[in-house]
Amino acid sequence: MQTLKCTRPLSGLYLSNWRRLLTQCCTGTENLELTSDVKHRIEGHWRDQLSGGQFNPKKAQDKYYVLSMFPYPSGNLHMGHVRVYTIADSVARFQRMCGKNVFQPMGWDSFGLPAENAANQRGVEPASWTEQNIAQMKDQLKRLGCSFDWNHELSTCSPQYYKWTQHLFLMLHRHGLAYQNEALVNWDPVDKTVLADEQVDANGCSWRSGAKVEKKLLRQWFIRTSAYAKQLLDGLEDPTLRDWRDIINLQRHWIGECDGHAFTLLTSASGLLRVWTAHPEHLKDPNAFLVLRSKHHLSQLKDASSLSVENPFAGTTMPVVFSDEVNFPAKCDVYLAAPSFRAEDKELWESYGLAFSYNGDHEATMNPGNWELLRKEVLQAATRLNVGGYRVSSKLQDWLISRQRYWGTPIPIIHCNKCGAVPVPEEQLPVTLPHKDSPKEAFLCDCPKCGERGARRETDTMDTFVDSSWYYLRYLDAQNSERIFDPQLANKFMPVDLYIGGKEHAVLHLYYARFMNHFLHNCGMSPTSEPFSRLLVQGMVMGRSFRVKGSGRYVPESEVEIVNAKKNQAVLRENKEPVVMGWEKMSKSKLNGVEPSDMFSEYGTDTTRLIILADVAPTSHRNWSSATFPGILNWQKRLWLTLQDFQAAREDTSAPDVDANSEEFLAEDAKLFDARNFYVKGATFNYRHAHQLSVAISKMQGLTNSLRRTPKHVLRHGKQFERAFAAQIIMLAPMAPHFASELWSKFVAIPGRLNPASEELQWSEDVLAQRWPDIDAAYNLDLSIKVNGFENCVIKVQRTLLDKVTHSDALDIAFNTESVTSYLIDKKIRTTNFVLYPGIEAILNIYVDKAQKTQKPATTGDDEEAMPRA
Repeated sequence: MQTLKCTRPLSGLYLSNWRRLLTQCCTGTENLELTSDVKHRIEGHWRDQLSGGQFNPKKAQDKYYVLSMFPYPSGNLHMGHVRVYTIADSVARFQRMCGKNVFQPMGWDSFGLPAENAANQRGVEPASWTEQNIAQMKDQLKRLGCSFDWNHELSTCSPQYYKWTQHLFLMLHRHGLAYQNEALVNWDPVDKTVLADEQVDANGCSWRSGAKVEKKLLRQWFIRTSAYAKQLLDGLEDPTLRDWRDIINLQRHWIGECDGHAFTLLTSASGLLRVWTAHPEHLKDPNAFLVLRSKHHLSQLKDASSLSVENPFAGTTMPVVFSDEVNFPAKCDVYLAAPSFRAEDKELWESYGLAFSYNGDHEATMNPGNWELLRKEVLQAATRLNVGGYRVSSKLQDWLISRQRYWGTPIPIIHCNKCGAVPVPEEQLPVTLPHKDSPKEAFLCDCPKCGERGARRETDTMDTFVDSSWYYLRYLDAQNSERIFDPQLANKFMPVDLYIGGKEHAVLHLYYARFMNHFLHNCGMSPTSEPFSRLLVQGMVMGRSFRVKGSGRYVPESEVEIVNAKKNQAVLRENKEPVVMGWEKMSKSKLNGVEPSDMFSEYGTDTTRLIILADVAPTSHRNWSSATFPGILNWQKRLWLTLQDFQAAREDTSAPDVDANSEEFLAEDAKLFDARNFYVKGATFNYRHAHQLSVAISKMQGLTNSLRRTPKHVLRHGKQFERAFAAQIIMLAPMAPHFASELWSKFVAIPGRLNPASEELQWSEDVLAQRWPDIDAAYNLDLSIKVNGFENCVIKVQRTLLDKVTHSDALDIAFNTESVTSYLIDKKIRTTNFVLYPGIEAILNIYVDKAQKTQKPATTGDDEEAMPRA
């Protein structure tokens, strides 16, 4: 930090002695060209001062929790990482400048199959491979200039983290939500592990190894997510959810319509069978039986023909028949038949030659008038017996979490020949991973329940989705060795205000994270049922790919001659063979990836950040092309030149005096007043509300244009130019923190301030410590009045008045506006809504019934004859 003192007379300007406590710039006062070398020099100078967050865990007021999905530590950032973390960091820095207590943590989704396979190929332990990659990626994230709070860093493969993942599993187990059962699973014969249905492609091959997937019957661990299906479905209507858009529909489709109930019943083969029915009262039928599809895995049992299922609601055992001739519920392979309730089921019973038990008392009990009572009895008994009864769709299955791999969270269960599956005592957590090639004897232990020797630890590990289902809570208390997290911290800082990540995680990860938070909320440990208030689902970064038309082989761009870029026509340079051009997700296998480190080296970190944010909305796919770079490169140079011009104008002692009160000067000053407010309003809206950061860049570029058009004498003497240029640098800071910091340090060092006592600018602070520019109280903002979504009129209202306008006030203004009343005169108003964005704009929407089109009476033949002919 440097304390500088400057006393300098300047003709015609405000004269003062001033002191500033500020980080000194690294480029001095010389007029340098903004080259890549200068950018690297700037970034090296500022990097260490900009890389940390300033979260205060004791200050819950004005909290803002911004969270980007944590990465798998592959060892290198890719451009998708650059995009998501630049978006998150820009929003976080903006919110800090608005006075928020911002929490932006970072960690590592470090368990899983990719790390295990990569380590095996290199002959090293997955732990050392993962730690090396984490260190490398952490350095890259710091180079990207992200202000993560590294004091709260976590890694899911650390025993300090997975101890609490195991604790969470035991909590679920105590609540009857974790259980073991046999299941027919997707088995990858190459990776030797279970795959979820979503990890099997349309051709029945593994998404990762490409091997043909086999079906295998294994005893697996499940989490009973179906118990929360209705709660999770209803949670999608929570008014706190914002900008979930089509993600709501994806979640709703995954969960399905909860129009029935699922029960987990014991089979005579000592397994559990999920039975779904829209009519729980049918389980009161003593003659109830089950029909299973002929390919159901239970049909492979030796005694499948005598298989039965316990029915605790009627005190009977239900026969099981294998057949495909019934109308199974959607996506369901079990049909509950109730002959006492349905005639078609009685016919089915007879066709299978099953004996029908007739009882007059039962017939009276099953009278339709008693069905509602029977239903309640069944559901109450199911809760008491812990056999289900939850509202759920027929298609939704429980979460299979077992993975037959080494590199994952060990499941904290011990198998004893006497006691069965016994939970590991809490005081013995964490159950740590043994060395990779440990013998089977390493898994032997004593039973914690009966003390029997020779019990064995569970060898399956958990699905990595379990690790990521609760990490957002652990971040708040990452170093706590006594508790999973402090519920008081969760009460202060949950839910996450903005969650940023890819659409590929919009179904499974979000579903499991929502389930876990709903569970913890029911346990009194999380203040809200929904963990994420607002979503920003960013699009992919696409690279241009080149594929030989005949063979489908991908080739690098250097081997291709582009014939017509607009028509995607190209040929191989070597033999003129046709090449198919297209935009695809960046991938090493498609030879269309771009290394972030190459971008940093050639253009600089801040330029890369601005390029990744510019041109398209964060939610859209970004086609990565060097043709889009000049816009950002030129903008940075114009800002650099503007600063140099400003400095030259202020230091020019030969310039003639100017009448700052002349009409011409005041007109120029007023233009800058309007430009500052107009562009600050637009940039602020897109930073804070729309998160359209590309539009925010466009607004800032508009302000640059206004500054560049300013005459030299106004640069020298104009208070509004000084204010507008200060706002320009401040608004740039969240996106390009190094560059903006250097601009600001040079800007405040220029002598002859015209706004020295301004409360809006902290002259002695760095740019990231500045308050976000505000709209002037005297500036007129828009009150837009729309009818059925179409703009009817825009009324200008002074900022101080607009911020106080209510829904009722807006209606009064509308109904006293001629263009509105004349349009509504013959229409019926259905409803209205009002949205106020303080300091930006207000919108009144009026919805009216559409006028019915009157049908013309049909003409008769006589009428046609009476009409004159052309």
